[in-house]
Amino acid sequence: MAFSLDRVLKALLFGASGPLCVKDIQKVFTKFHEQAELLPEMESAALEDEEDNSVEQPFLEADGMPTSEVPSLVTAGQIRESIDRIAAELEDRKEVYRLVERHNGWTFVSAPAVGEWIRLLRDEPRPLKLTQSALETMAVIAYRQPVIRSEVEKIRGVSIDNALSRLLERDLIQIVGRANLPGRPIQYGTSEAFLEFVGVRTIEELPSSDILSPRQIDEWLHEVSNHGKVTEKEMGLPEGERNEGDETDPDADDETSQSDTDVEASDEDENRAAV
Repeated sequence: MAFSLDRVLKALLFGASGPLCVKDIQKVFTKFHEQAELLPEMESAALEDEEDNSVEQPFLEADGMPTSEVPSLVTAGQIRESIDRIAAELEDRKEVYRLVERHNGWTFVSAPAVGEWIRLLRDEPRPLKLTQSALETMAVIAYRQPVIRSEVEKIRGVSIDNALSRLLERDLIQIVGRANLPGRPIQYGTSEAFLEFVGVRTIEELPSSDILSPRQIDEWLHEVSNHGKVTEKEMGLPEGERNEGDETDPDADDETSQSDTDVEASDEDENRAAV
């Protein structure tokens, strides 16, 4: 059987205990040729011990992988091209599994359409969607990390206790250290589970965001420190969308309403005084 890189990669991905990167695959080819060079010696030793049944003989079968046809070096470009062909083939055939790239390599995963059957097999609970509050908090942490809780709260304008707890429970964020500030507050950053959750290999692959750029966040923090809560318009969000599904701080809305009432009362007093 002629050598097929696609065939070999399928076998490696199927037999791997986790994702495989380019270096992992290249190491396998290096080991193949290293052991192929030892085959004549192993075969010779096996023939000498053929009559001795007490000596275990090596298994030398290598069907489908003729040494002369296996390349000594497989480039990263060749591996990626083969991976793309395999992924496209699985997609076209609508197989129940797919080939995807994670932050640490390629791996087989079940297709979304059969996810419910896998969940039932593993007796796992149904996945829960993140609230708007948790999504906003996670986004700020992802683009600003490492970041402390008070900084995120200044940007969002509300308490993030509940959102922070949900993200930590789902392992989407993690504690990455302590800030060099009074009290040494805890710093938060994203985890490997976050990369899988959003489907990127590294943080650098996140979409660029003018809203959450470090420069604008610094400006917001300065403005918030001097003036108060950041509005939806300043966050680049439609009015009313920011607090949709936000269950973290009901008192924050009460405080805002009370503040609006005080302003209206003050305006009325000024009008009376003017009359």
